[in-house]
Amino acid sequence: MSDAQPDRPHRPGWAPRDPTVPPPPRRRRRSRPRRILRALFGTLLLAALTLAGGFLAGYLLVDIPPANAAATAQSNAYLYRDGTPIARDGEVNRENIRLARVPLAVRHAVLAAEDRDFSTAPAVDPRAMVRAAWNTLTGKGRQSGSTITQQYVKNYYLGQEQTVTRKVKEFFIAIKLNREKSKDQIFEGYLNTSYFGRNAYGIQAAARAYYGKDAADLDTAEGAYLASLLKAPSAYDVATYPENRAKALARWHYVLDGMVKERWLSRAERAAAAFPTPQTARPATGLAGQRGYLVQAVEEYLTTNGVLDEKTLAAGGYRITTTLEKEKQDAFVTAVDEQVMSRLDPAQNPVDRFVRVGGAAIDPASSRVVALYGGIDYTKQYVNNATRRDYQVGSTFKPFVLAAALQNASLTQYGEPITPNTYYDGTDKRPVQGWTGALYAPANEDDASYGDITVRTATDSSVNAVYAQMAVDVGPAKVKETAVALGLPARTPDLKPSPSIALGPATASALDLAEAYATLANHGRHGTYTLVEEVTKDGEALNLPDAGGRQAVSREAADTTTAVLRSVVESGTGTAALAAGRPAAGKTGTAEDDKAAWFAGYTPDLATVVTMMGQDPESGEQKPLYGALGLPRINGGGAPAEVWAQFTREALAGTEPREFELQLGEGAEEWLAPLDPAQPGMPAEGDEGQAHERGPEEETAQAGPERPRRPGQGEGPGQGPGQGRGPGQEQAPGADPRPGPGPDTGFAPVPDIGPDIGPETGPGPGQPLPPPSPLPLPLPLPGQ
Repeated sequence: MSDAQPDRPHRPGWAPRDPTVPPPPRRRRRSRPRRILRALFGTLLLAALTLAGGFLAGYLLVDIPPANAAATAQSNAYLYRDGTPIARDGEVNRENIRLARVPLAVRHAVLAAEDRDFSTAPAVDPRAMVRAAWNTLTGKGRQSGSTITQQYVKNYYLGQEQTVTRKVKEFFIAIKLNREKSKDQIFEGYLNTSYFGRNAYGIQAAARAYYGKDAADLDTAEGAYLASLLKAPSAYDVATYPENRAKALARWHYVLDGMVKERWLSRAERAAAAFPTPQTARPATGLAGQRGYLVQAVEEYLTTNGVLDEKTLAAGGYRITTTLEKEKQDAFVTAVDEQVMSRLDPAQNPVDRFVRVGGAAIDPASSRVVALYGGIDYTKQYVNNATRRDYQVGSTFKPFVLAAALQNASLTQYGEPITPNTYYDGTDKRPVQGWTGALYAPANEDDASYGDITVRTATDSSVNAVYAQMAVDVGPAKVKETAVALGLPARTPDLKPSPSIALGPATASALDLAEAYATLANHGRHGTYTLVEEVTKDGEALNLPDAGGRQAVSREAADTTTAVLRSVVESGTGTAALAAGRPAAGKTGTAEDDKAAWFAGYTPDLATVVTMMGQDPESGEQKPLYGALGLPRINGGGAPAEVWAQFTREALAGTEPREFELQLGEGAEEWLAPLDPAQPGMPAEGDEGQAHERGPEEETAQAGPERPRRPGQGEGPGQGPGQGRGPGQEQAPGADPRPGPGPDTGFAPVPDIGPDIGPETGPGPGQPLPPPSPLPLPLPLPGQ
């Protein structure tokens, strides 16, 4: 058997190794550090690619969104003429201003506090963001690490929520915004959207809230304090939280030192700076008190004159400087409080619950509205009593009838010119003559008859019968035309051309009436009232309507009317107005059923209307004022004239009283004679009666037809039991309930001196008498 080994079969696919060939050298294994470095490099590269991709995706996917509603919401600022704030409307206390209106020192203070490299640095600062995140995680306090651009993005485009999503959006929007807007635009937006505490958004609102001034008037120290508030508004408010004064001071010093470091402030200026303690925080007053009425009147003025539409105005951001003067406004409120509100006692006198007061005052020379009284409190009574048009103006309308007669050179039914000395029949319930419409026979107050009296005396005593006839003599359409020319709106409710127009059924507002009386005070030259001095938004002024100026009636017509109205104040139903202490003219008026009482009057420097109205506070129904203030009835010569007198006295305090410079028309000179109760113009004794108001449209056919009569030959004044008075029919306050003669300046009309005057015959009906010679001495009025 042989020693040789038989060949072994090998596995398929495996070749036998040649034993004569040496094996290949074994490969050396790489070192561990190199493997780690390669893995780390790969990871970093992947991360960089991922970040780059994420950045690119974020930049492409995140768009700059529209501004959020809260960031664009602004309030409208309403100011007195001297810049003193009246009110702000809207929920957000913000008023955007241009960057140019912010002093450079204040801008530098904000940059020193928030982002000193803002002008040159990128929109985002990743290192600061990482540092802030690390400090927050390690318990060193929450920090934002945001640049001014990022803060502006948060304020204007996003919100205040603390989420990763918001932070990511903020990052990308800031980068995009920095490419699309200039640094100044971003900084301006930041200053207008940042919160400073005290519900103040933006630097302008903050300047008002903390220092009571505009941002443009801030000094360096004040600007540094406001800048320090941006970090923690509530914590650094030293007036509200005095215990935090040390922290606030430290932050203020930090800001100033930063300004020195950046060479925005010299060391000498820094050393001289004193901490500017802010004013005490004031609670939000909103539209309480008179503020709401004033804002409402201004808004109505702007929208009705086409300056702004309601939607645009509601968007906010307007700075509205009014013509209102704070001292006069305060004087109006004080006068109403002392003459009316302090006398009300609703608990004991239910009628006092119905009392409402309204008023308006206008400078006749400029047509500027200087004061308004809208009611007790806008948050309690929403209807503005100064501008509402739903109460009859009563006899305050009668001067417009006289002015129309004088302007149109009107004649009586007997062809005689109408002047203050023309005689009319003052018989109660006398049907008007020359009117082709339905019979109209208005009642006088207390159904008193006066016989033949002059227009002047009829104005003093507010005799309805005389003025209804005069309206027909002039022509009711011409009376309306004159009233509109003087200042009443043509759309005034119930301003209709009929005989009753003279008694004041029209429901003009106190402001409307003040405009018309201001025209009389301005010698017949009319200017449409203006309530707004300036309107700006973002520093740009809007166009405002021109008050204009045109001669509504001739100077002689206006001045003659004024002369007659002076007699009303001096010896007629408006004597309470004498307490103003300066020459004045005016007219009283009462609405039907004593639902409103008026006094409209003026001096050469101020035209004012005061109205007292009755309204149920629950139903809104108009109510009579019988018994209000503890008085049997309310008339324009009472509380309204007393308010007028006190307001006028205080509003013009410190100015020299001026006399009226009047140019009277022909035949307007005052004729005087001794007082004699038995003569025309004096109601008979016993002409008393229960007060019952007669409306301007109420008619009666009890009186007979017109018959000519001379002075002294009229019917007897007694007409039986009295049944009331017409709207505006007034009595002198404190006088006997029966209407007195109302003689001008203490004299009665010329007495009857017989059937003949002169060598032949006396004057016919409607004719003026020649003045007697010599003039008698004045005699006192009854009750004076």
